[in-house]
Amino acid sequence: MKNNIVLIGMPGAGKSTIGVLLAKALNYNFIDADLVIQQQNNKKLYEIINEVGIEEFLKIEDETISYINTSRTVIATGGSAVYGENAMNHMKDNGIVMYLKLSCLEIINRISNIKTRGIAMKEGKTIFDIYNERVPLYEKYADIIIDAEGTNIEECVSLVMEEIVNILNNR
Repeated sequence: MKNNIVLIGMPGAGKSTIGVLLAKALNYNFIDADLVIQQQNNKKLYEIINEVGIEEFLKIEDETISYINTSRTVIATGGSAVYGENAMNHMKDNGIVMYLKLSCLEIINRISNIKTRGIAMKEGKTIFDIYNERVPLYEKYADIIIDAEGTNIEECVSLVMEEIVNILNNR
């Protein structure tokens, strides 16, 4: 049964913050895929990216997420998780995938530490470039799209909870 909640979206969308609050509200466990990658490699994301390059990092991310086997868990993925077809298919098989959608301008306003944040972004690319590249992938993999534009954390958690209640009531 698909009893995990998987959060996808751009860096700065609030996946980790909302994920923790959602897990508390649902009495679920919480996993931050970025933290799992950091713990397994004993390095920060940006250190891994700088050391092995973007392509190898994306392989590490895809493999790591593909091996997350859990239930009754809110899983916050990294913003680049949608590049990993194995990871996303695994998440869809085991959970409800929710895309926290924000405008590119809102994402840019939220991200101040691009260099140390660990964003999988090729040299010469901008946030605008990766936003336009990733949005179709977020939409492809999402079971539900949460329009988080103009919401604060509590309002966004409420929107997600409403969708979860609707899903549970329709099972």
